[in-house]
Amino acid sequence: MKLHFYFVRKFLFSFFGLLAAFFVLQALVDLVDQVRRFQSADVSFGGLVRLTLLNVPQGLYQILPLVMILSTIALFLGLARSSEMVVVRAAGRSALKALVAPAVVALLIGALLVAVLNPIVAATSKRYHDLSQSLRDGGTDVLSISSEGLWLRQGSSDGQTVIRAASANPEATVLFDVTFLVYASEGGPLKRIEAREARLVPGAWELVEATEWSLASGMNPEANVTRSSQLNFPSSLTQERIRESFGAPNAISIWELPEYISQLEQAGFSTRRHSVWMQMELAQPLFLVAMVLVGAAFTMRHARGGGVGYAVLASVLLGFGLYYIRNFAQVLGENGQIPVMLAAWAPPVASILLAWGLILHKEDG
Repeated sequence: MKLHFYFVRKFLFSFFGLLAAFFVLQALVDLVDQVRRFQSADVSFGGLVRLTLLNVPQGLYQILPLVMILSTIALFLGLARSSEMVVVRAAGRSALKALVAPAVVALLIGALLVAVLNPIVAATSKRYHDLSQSLRDGGTDVLSISSEGLWLRQGSSDGQTVIRAASANPEATVLFDVTFLVYASEGGPLKRIEAREARLVPGAWELVEATEWSLASGMNPEANVTRSSQLNFPSSLTQERIRESFGAPNAISIWELPEYISQLEQAGFSTRRHSVWMQMELAQPLFLVAMVLVGAAFTMRHARGGGVGYAVLASVLLGFGLYYIRNFAQVLGENGQIPVMLAAWAPPVASILLAWGLILHKEDG
């Protein structure tokens, strides 16, 4: 048991050390990117640092498999150079038992990351998107789904417009039974528009069977009502910007994702993308275990055997390959070409079986 705790301590030291190093590296690179991105806007250095700190957790969360495999390589290379692995084998312990502690720790770290870090990353990603859009365009565009229907807000330097629709098409570019509430930049309401249908075209919403009320102070809204069979309402929204605010499952906490998926289904939207993301997050601990096994398969040997550099390179390349296959399966799942459960769970399970086969081949021939 003491030996297992010893391996756990060394593995955690390697993992958090590499995590801190990647955090600093990503923060510096992202800060330069933020300076270049907002060089035309009047943003202070403190604001750029704030944007960087909001954006770094998302990037760090994506490279956790790489951090895990590098931590495993550092652990077993250190044990090999100090001949501790030789002593473990000479004491009658199988090298496979040495993998128990790192694998269990990787599983626990994965579960903790999904349960705790995932909501944090979702919150920081959403805040970064809203803040960067506000600094770039002077307003924010937000889309949300509730039991009352679809809510969309488009913003500009002239004011904000709140849009509510009973339903929409899967891309949220055609709204049905829609209401527009226009607010001035000072916050007061200017007018209200109701339409049977609103279709997004470049630079505007095309409203069908629209009724408009003026809400300016001192005026009777019913006395100045106007009706139009077709009306164009200016808009800075595009289908890509709607997709960014609507179709980003990584900006939703794993704890809120099931309810959000249920609301999407009730509103008539496709939930495949969000379902694939949720299942892949639940499978994340298994994939981190697979990265530990891949790293151990090539480096769990004596350093004097030579070829350490090739072993490290092979393990990293195999890890990248499995990571690519996992992302490719995600794309196939989101496009509906393979089932959701197969896209999320097949890559980590197959990675564990592959790495375990390599370990058994090297240990038992």
